[in-house]
Amino acid sequence: MRAWIDPWIVSRAASLRQQFETAQPFPHLVLDSFLTAEFCERLRREFPAFDAGKALNEFGQIGGKAVREDLVSLGPAYQRFDELMRSRDFLDLVSRLTGIPELLYDPDYVGGGTHDNREGQDLDPHVDFNYHPKRRWHRRLNLILFLNPEWSEEWGGALQLHRNPWEPREDLVRTVVPQLNRSVLFETSERSWHGFKRIVLPADRKDLSRRSIAVYFYTRRRPEAQTAPSHGTFYVQRPLPDHIQAGHTLTQDDVDTIRNLMARRDQQVRFLYQREVQYSAILEAMTRTWGFYVRQVLKWPLRRWRARRQAGAGSAAT
Repeated sequence: MRAWIDPWIVSRAASLRQQFETAQPFPHLVLDSFLTAEFCERLRREFPAFDAGKALNEFGQIGGKAVREDLVSLGPAYQRFDELMRSRDFLDLVSRLTGIPELLYDPDYVGGGTHDNREGQDLDPHVDFNYHPKRRWHRRLNLILFLNPEWSEEWGGALQLHRNPWEPREDLVRTVVPQLNRSVLFETSERSWHGFKRIVLPADRKDLSRRSIAVYFYTRRRPEAQTAPSHGTFYVQRPLPDHIQAGHTLTQDDVDTIRNLMARRDQQVRFLYQREVQYSAILEAMTRTWGFYVRQVLKWPLRRWRARRQAGAGSAAT
């Protein structure tokens, strides 16, 4: 582990834990030098090219974000990275940084892996799914490592941590520019809202994309006060920009923004409708099944009573 993690993190683990626990808008750490420079550069060089086949969004459409969960197949550096993530020494270090014991590594990298976001891509504020879909572990931490040698906040794509995206005027936002070897470690909870604004690159930087590696950590148990029913990822659609007000003359960019927001809301409504239909079908099937068994169980006392009555009648007849 010491050959790959920047030594300053290990030496300052106690003070970093205090930063994590007191950070706003929710517990997190921003580590500007996460890996040794040589190891990080190897990951940057081996980062996979954009693959449209890996860019399907939750609506089944090809989008501007390609995800590769098969880290160990991407090259020697990613094999070493996987070894680091699974090592007990590293998991214990993350526990010391966050105060969360008995952390578990996800060998499937569900939802994680390499994330390659092209121009035009954004990510609405959201909280993540809270249980591992296969293992039923509690999701506890997100680790994001950025691999962009150059990036400017003005280009969009900066990670934003939100206090309350439902109420923009009351929201507190921490912005993290996705620079090379900068990592963000944050608690996954029902209030860990995060996302990023639309990527708009300058004319001479259109070849760039927002590149990162995402890893999620779990535990078998979680404090009851922090436990919620199982759910998927929840999104909050972004509001209209503040400058779109009465008397403002809409530009073509304004019109495109409004159309994009309306289209996204339509997609979200359609997705929620389809999920409602699916859940209703499941509940109806469960109701029919349980109703059948309840009726069968209730029949047993009646059958026993009839059997006893018939037996008594037969005895009286003899």
